[in-house]
Order: sequence, then C-alpha cells, then structure tokens
Amino acid sequence: MSYKFPEKYNTFLIFGAPGSGKGTQGVTLGSIPRMFHFACGDAFRSMDTRTEIGQEFLKYSSEGKLVPDEVTVRFWKAQIDNQVEAHVFKPDIDFLILDGIPRNVEQARIMEKYLNVIQLFHLSVPDREELTRRLRKRALKDNRLDDASDEVIARRVKTYEEESKELLKHYSKDIITEIDAARPPVQVLSDILSGIMKLPEWEKSMEVVV
Repeated sequence: MSYKFPEKYNTFLIFGAPGSGKGTQGVTLGSIPRMFHFACGDAFRSMDTRTEIGQEFLKYSSEGKLVPDEVTVRFWKAQIDNQVEAHVFKPDIDFLILDGIPRNVEQARIMEKYLNVIQLFHLSVPDREELTRRLRKRALKDNRLDDASDEVIARRVKTYEEESKELLKHYSKDIITEIDAARPPVQVLSDILSGIMKLPEWEKSMEVVV
C-alpha cells in the first residue's frame, strides 16, 4: 500500500526562551499518538561527525564560526527524512512537534517550503532569574558543567532576545498562543493540549481511520 505524503508537514511549534520548558513539553507531546516530536538540540548533540553534513558542521565549529542557517535546515531535513523512511514519523497522519528550530527568522523562511505551521505555542517566562535558575539546575542534572555558568546562561538568553524572539513577529498573531510557562509543567501541558484539541486540523485528523 502506497501512502501519499503531504507536500508540507502539519506542524506545531513549541517556542520560548532557554529554560522555558520546550523540551519537557515536546517530549510529552511526542508520546501521544499522531504526534512526532523533533528536538533540534538533541539531534545536534548526537550528530555523527563522520557523515558529510557532520563534517560540514565540524568545519564551521573548528573555525569558531556559526553554522549557516541553510546548513542547519539541511541537517534538520535529512534527520526528518530518515524518520519518515524508518516509518517513525508518518507525515500523512502525524503532526510534527518542533522545538529548537526554527531558531530565527531566516531559518523560518527557509523552512516555509516544508512546514505548514498550524500553531505556535509561546512558552513565556518573563522572570529572567527563574530562567537562570532552571538552566543552572538542568546543566548540573545533565552533568554539563560548562553550561551552568552565569556567563553562558546570560549569553544564551541574550541570543534568544536578539534573534529568536523576532520569530514572534514573523508568524501571524492568529496562530500564536501565549502560555504562562512559569507554572508547573502539567498545567502548561494542559493549556497546550486544550489549544490543540480545539483546532479544526486536529478534529479532522481524528476522523481518519488507520
């Protein structure tokens, strides 16, 4: 039986500052049938540097340069294609949950050819001291001591403020849902799921028998 995959992946973006809980929510949502979660940060950390694109990333990092957005998106697409070929992600029936990508407006523009962004959930934590506390705790828990320094944390939050936050202006306000992510994760998840289940695309998908 052959499946006709859509030209664009139906996508929910989980967006927010470092420490806002994107990964936690993404993993939980990805465990729900009809949802496939892809965390770009995890993919980068597990990258095989022996591959062609891995060598390309290594070249930029060894020279202390930022990886171009086009290369980052190409890596993301290769990873997604692998998941489709392995029948882990079934784009004809699954919704794609993304966190960590797109990271800026340029990446969003490049990815428009692949994504049908149905909704962007903005996990908002205005208290920057709370973000710092969360990031420090996570770094120590994951034994990433270099990431626990105040300098590294401040740089990550600054990058978000200067680059990533512009994404909220790029996407239509009609598809952006503001979520108070300073609350416990279960309450944040409840709000996200409530938003998803009200969407016509989700209701329609529930009518498909597989």
